[in-house]
Amino acid sequence: MDLQNLSYAVIQVVHNFGAVAVVGSAVYALGLGSRPAAMRKPLAWTMLAGWAAQAVSGGAFGGVSWLYYGRFPDIHGLAVAALLVKMACAAAGFLLVAVYLYRGIGWSEHAQQATWRALATLAATALTAAAFLRWFS
Repeated sequence: MDLQNLSYAVIQVVHNFGAVAVVGSAVYALGLGSRPAAMRKPLAWTMLAGWAAQAVSGGAFGGVSWLYYGRFPDIHGLAVAALLVKMACAAAGFLLVAVYLYRGIGWSEHAQQATWRALATLAATALTAAAFLRWFS
């Protein structure tokens, strides 16, 4: 068995489930409308875990490349821009949902909806950037 490909495949599974968690939790939270804010808290925890999975697995891709080749993947141009966009979305999404978990349940309904719209935008942007990273690297 090729351990390098197995490593990449396992990391990709974690990365994919992280993407599902960030996009799915945001879309579902927005679909709740004005239902009690407490219903959104488990979704926020799911999203936080999803962003963490995205960050850790993204770093693991580079780590496997470093382990097997002694260098990070050779990407350039649009792929680098896409990677930077993904990293920025993950950092901003993680921080925003962490703040929401810490304080957001007490925010007005309007502020909570705006936060979830921002989180959904970050998730969709990261997912879109992933396609560009994949196909332009």
